[in-house]
Amino acid sequence: MKNFHFAGNNQITLLQNGAEYFPQLAAAIDQAQVEIHLQTYIFEFDTIGKKIAEALMRAAQRGVSVYLLLDGFGSQDYPQEEIQRMLQAGVKVLIFRQELFFSKPRRYRLRRMHRKLAVIDAQTAFIGGINIIDDQHNPENLTPRFDYAVAIQGPLLVQIHQAAKHLWMIVAWAHFKRRWIHPATIKPSIKPCGNQSAALVIRDNWRHRHDIEHAYLDAINQARSEIIIANAYFLPGRTFSNALKNAARRGVQVELLLQGKIEYRLQYHATQALYENLLAAGIKIYEYNRSYLHAKVAVIDQYWATVGSSNIDPFSLLLAREANVLVKDQPFAAALRLSLKTAIAQESIPVTPANTRIFSWRNHLVNWLSFYIVRLMQGILGYSVIHA
Repeated sequence: MKNFHFAGNNQITLLQNGAEYFPQLAAAIDQAQVEIHLQTYIFEFDTIGKKIAEALMRAAQRGVSVYLLLDGFGSQDYPQEEIQRMLQAGVKVLIFRQELFFSKPRRYRLRRMHRKLAVIDAQTAFIGGINIIDDQHNPENLTPRFDYAVAIQGPLLVQIHQAAKHLWMIVAWAHFKRRWIHPATIKPSIKPCGNQSAALVIRDNWRHRHDIEHAYLDAINQARSEIIIANAYFLPGRTFSNALKNAARRGVQVELLLQGKIEYRLQYHATQALYENLLAAGIKIYEYNRSYLHAKVAVIDQYWATVGSSNIDPFSLLLAREANVLVKDQPFAAALRLSLKTAIAQESIPVTPANTRIFSWRNHLVNWLSFYIVRLMQGILGYSVIHA
């Protein structure tokens, strides 16, 4: 397994939902003096999207170098005229894989830029699962999507800033925008800002193809007492599933907080196909039903934690560019654990073998049909489950 580079002396703050995240992000953008990198899967043209876009344009107009990277599929509905406004204001905007969804050979169709990352003046970073979208409003008028991000200051910025610059450089070259690749004008400070140890873990299609999955597997295989995973789209491969089941069989309490609201029907039912086998191994499963679950987080042994953009499914683990932060710190893990345990106790429904809605013969058929359709699609696109 891979050894991850943990940097000490960081200050990492847990942010839950957009209500905590967006004010801090907007304030950091407004305080920027030299450089901003913002990379996001979805940039919605709504109340939040407009607010962040205006902040980026204000920064560019006062001389800050602003680099905005959007995914060509996740942000395909963002108005072109608004992108032109940002360009005219001085914001450098690039689109990751702008081609039509089915216009490329099959192996490239689902390779998306799924990370949600911002770096301000190489001094403050934000990483998590929260897109630039108003999570207070959704089609069913539910409460905000349940999600997390972290605000980071400290030596870990060296890794994060380099990752943001590297991806921007790759996309700029692909778009023949060499003039948008500037030599380093700012360097992250390695001055201690706190006492938390953390590492950046990314997923790409070259040197870091399996890093996020390996980070999870390392922590799960070493777990001694407790594993709590909250994940919006959960469809792990055999190695990941076996690691969880083995942990439960050796006495570790394993709890999964999964999607309870149907956002993508095929994915939802494919995940439910795994329930019976996981429950039989002693794993506890809860479906979050207060709103849409969008979190991609975990806490293990009340010490190791991760927050990021990566789901535990083939899309994130095999295809997309993702970014997670690993944190080894008891107070941070305790804060995330308390939030998850509260959601489990107050906003979720436990899944039991007696649940007739999930385990009826009709739903059983739909679940396994969905599961095999997802796996078939995965095979058609040219990918297999890691270590399957």
